[in-house]
Amino acid sequence: MKNKKVILQNWGLTDYKAAWEQQEALFSQTVKLKTEIRNRQALVPAGDEQAEVILTPNYLIFCEHPHVYTLGKSGKAEHLLLDEAGLKEKNAVYYPINRGGDITYHGPGQIVCYPILDLDNFFTDIHLYLRKLEEAVILTLADYGLTAGRYPGYTGVWFDADNENARKICAMGVRCSRWVTMHGLAFNINPDLDYFKNIVPCGIDDKAVTSMQKELGREINIIEVQENLKHHISVLFGMEMVE
Repeated sequence: MKNKKVILQNWGLTDYKAAWEQQEALFSQTVKLKTEIRNRQALVPAGDEQAEVILTPNYLIFCEHPHVYTLGKSGKAEHLLLDEAGLKEKNAVYYPINRGGDITYHGPGQIVCYPILDLDNFFTDIHLYLRKLEEAVILTLADYGLTAGRYPGYTGVWFDADNENARKICAMGVRCSRWVTMHGLAFNINPDLDYFKNIVPCGIDDKAVTSMQKELGREINIIEVQENLKHHISVLFGMEMVE
């Protein structure tokens, strides 16, 4: 039996380290529960219809973070172009973390989405998982008349990926263990793009970073965008959202 229900949480503006610890707690609880379920199932006689059915939970978390730079497992520390004094001057912090990908920036005006899903409830294909997250962002941008797509060989969502004007609007980095996911995506709505000048974004030194505000020439209602993104994720994954 698969659990398509997804618990929706909005953490608002949340310190990155605190959010990371909360994610880790939910992630670890789900992985532990999966192990316990499998151990119990191994002890249940075949055909026992009275056996207790236990389902793993799923979470979809939205938040924003104060200024922070994070470095994934495959990243290079030199892609952060600030020393400790520079970070302090920018009122920013830095964390090397256990997601995939290279370095990225999070800050106010950016939608951060952390799906903590047991992919056994949906599909066990991490590449399809990333493509569906990308598609949700692409469809959300289309709601505002913006045409975006993918850049071959990289995760995330881009504009004009097929020419020299390529620019990234959404970065992704995930961790997956026993088909349970954590971390997720960072979608630029109205952030201060100057903060991206202090890194080599995602390890790519010849591509620009953009936002919905920059592309449309006006400030965007971030709550509205978040609602649209939530809708597209729920449809693409066949989720039943609960609060």
